[in-house]
Amino acid sequence: MSATDLAGLRVLVSAGPTYEDIDPVRFIGNRSSGKMGFAIACAAARRGADTVLVAGPVSLPSPDAVTRVNVRSAAQMHEAVMAALPADVYIGAAAVADFTPLEMSTSKIKKKPGSDTLTLELVRTADVLADVAVHAQRPRLVVGFAAETDNVEGYARGKLVNKKLDLIAANRVGVAGSGFECDDNALSVFWHDDERALGPAAKTELADQLLDLVLERLAATPGPAPT
Repeated sequence: MSATDLAGLRVLVSAGPTYEDIDPVRFIGNRSSGKMGFAIACAAARRGADTVLVAGPVSLPSPDAVTRVNVRSAAQMHEAVMAALPADVYIGAAAVADFTPLEMSTSKIKKKPGSDTLTLELVRTADVLADVAVHAQRPRLVVGFAAETDNVEGYARGKLVNKKLDLIAANRVGVAGSGFECDDNALSVFWHDDERALGPAAKTELADQLLDLVLERLAATPGPAPT
């Protein structure tokens, strides 16, 4: 690692959760704090990369020398990421919602007398990672994240193959001291023929470790990646 080892590269990072609105006062969301993605964007810019950060709704300050695009929903994140291409590297650290309400109510949904349940019809959102991986302007390296509660390696490797990724960084959530809403984490990074454990460490330190690995993989796979 050096102060300018990413100079000349354009790095696109997505971070944080998405909020899928149910009505004007309620939404479906998740516990992602955005800290890992923001740490990656901060480290990439510090190391000389032209860095774009597409951020979901989080209360984190913008890293220095980073172009930040704020979004709220999965659809907005998809649109912003695609608009930010081309890039040499895409790191999808955002926890993008898999489903969104079919329709958002324009007024607050009220409790109905005599009814103890509410049924919401949900539809799948566009898959940001998978769409970047097959885009006409596909980055040389597409890096995904997988937050899992069990069978971490199995689910991560499945995602790696199914979404046509180059690397996937997996972590176990629901464990005290790592994952969502924490300053520390531990990652297991997988690619087609190998893997590497990073951490446990502060997310700021893990960001640099992950970028070191990104540089290694770029060196091993020079030139444009096939779509």
